[in-house]
Order: sequence, then C-alpha cells, then structure tokens
Amino acid sequence: MTDAAAQTVQENGSTTDLHRFFRGLIMSGRLGAGERLPTVRQAAADFGVAPGTVQKAYRTLESDGLIVTRVGSGTRVAPGVSALSADVTRQLRALVDAAVAEDVAVETLADVLRVMWGDARTT
Repeated sequence: MTDAAAQTVQENGSTTDLHRFFRGLIMSGRLGAGERLPTVRQAAADFGVAPGTVQKAYRTLESDGLIVTRVGSGTRVAPGVSALSADVTRQLRALVDAAVAEDVAVETLADVLRVMWGDARTT
C-alpha cells in the first residue's frame, strides 16, 4: 500500500475513503472481475481502521454492484464490472503525472475535475 489513496484511507480512516479506494482499484482495472478483496479483518489491519468501517465500505461497494460477497469464497470483484476504457485510463494517467510533476494536490485536481465534468455535461 504505497498509493496516495491508501495513505488517505490510513490518515482519515473513513468509510467513504475506503469505498473510493477500492472503487478506484476496480474501475481502473487494477482489480479485475473475480479477484478477491482482503477479508474485513485483513483490510482493517492494513488500513488501521475498525472492522466495522471496512464492513460499511464493502456493503456500499456491494450495493453499487462492484463486489459480491459469498460465504466460503469471500469478497470478490463482481463479474461484468467494466473498468474505464484503456483510452480514458491512459489520459487520466497522463493528467495525474502532469499534476504530480506540478505538485498539484489530489484534492485540488479532484475539485477541478468535478467542475470540468459539470461543464462538459451542460454543454
């Protein structure tokens, strides 16, 4: 866990941060369909959060249709969950690399992206 997103989860310990972290891994294709997520206890230990926090994040991911939990087989990425296209992922990587090179905070980048997203949807 060296990613900035994982560090954010460790620092804040919120269900929302944990949800965003795993959602990002799934949507970026870093976790593929059928791949197993850590157990609730393991994720809690890894991120330094309470097991209940992980359970809430997993329930939200499950209600989003991104993961499935089955007794005996654990929690896995749901089949048929589509990640971003390779083109969008490539463009996002270039954006992130440029922002890091210019020392732009992730929160600032996310805020600007939300505004631009809203602008694009209204035009």
